[in-house]
Amino acid sequence: MNLILWILAGLLAAFFLFAGASKLAQPKEKLTATPNMAWAQDFSPGSINLIGALEVLAAVGLILPAVFDLATVLVPLAATGLVLLMIGAAITHARRSEGQAVVMNLVLLAVATTVLWGRFGSYAF
Repeated sequence: MNLILWILAGLLAAFFLFAGASKLAQPKEKLTATPNMAWAQDFSPGSINLIGALEVLAAVGLILPAVFDLATVLVPLAATGLVLLMIGAAITHARRSEGQAVVMNLVLLAVATTVLWGRFGSYAF
C-alpha cells in the first residue's frame, strides 16, 4: 500500500506542478483562450495566481517532505489542501455547467483523499 500511495502522490504532484506552473506563467488572457480554462474569466489575475501557487506548493508538499524525511506531516496536509482545492474547483465548474471538468475534479479529489487517508492513517511516515 505504501508503494501505491507513493505512486498516487507522485501522479498528483506531477499534475498539479504542471497545472499550477501554467497558471503562474501565463497571463489571464492566454489562459481564458484555452477551452478547458474558460473558468478563469470569472476570476481576477491575482486569484488565478493564488490558485496556481497553491497547486505548486501542494505538489512540492506531497513529495519533498517524505523524500527528505523532514516534517513528513506536511504530506497529508498538502493532500488536505488539494482536497479543498478540488472541492472548490468542482463547485466552480458545476456552476458553469462544465460536466467534464467536474468529473476530472472528482477523480483528482478521490486520489487526493486516498493519499490523505493513507498518510494520516496507518501508512504515515
